[in-house]
Amino acid sequence: MIKYSLICEDCENIFDSWFGSSKEFDKLKKLKLVNCNSCNSLKVKKSLMSPQILKKQYKNDKKIKIFKNKMKEYQKFIKKNFKYVGENFTYEARSLHYDPKKKSKGIYGKATDQEIKSLSEEGIEIQSIPWLNEKDN
Repeated sequence: MIKYSLICEDCENIFDSWFGSSKEFDKLKKLKLVNCNSCNSLKVKKSLMSPQILKKQYKNDKKIKIFKNKMKEYQKFIKKNFKYVGENFTYEARSLHYDPKKKSKGIYGKATDQEIKSLSEEGIEIQSIPWLNEKDN
């Protein structure tokens, strides 16, 4: 069994569903048997999912500690060298992209999947990285 996070391209509803295998999802989609549980649209696709590897029994695993330490380094570098714009990330990214006179050392902040997709469609280059909360470290 495999659980997928699905997103409707029509109403942007995000929901989970279980399938016997990845091939079964593809087969059912091809047969038009996968639909949105909100608007009944057939325009449903798999969404990005994060694996659940950080379970309690793995907290002391050496590879996870190395990963967390590297992420802490990246986050420290980003905080030091970029301006935090929080929820205004999409607005600020567009502002920098469309106003060549505006100078900035770079920004970081929060954006939804839809906002990221919209920026990408406009040709605005951005990067997404996982962000560890300090309380999780």
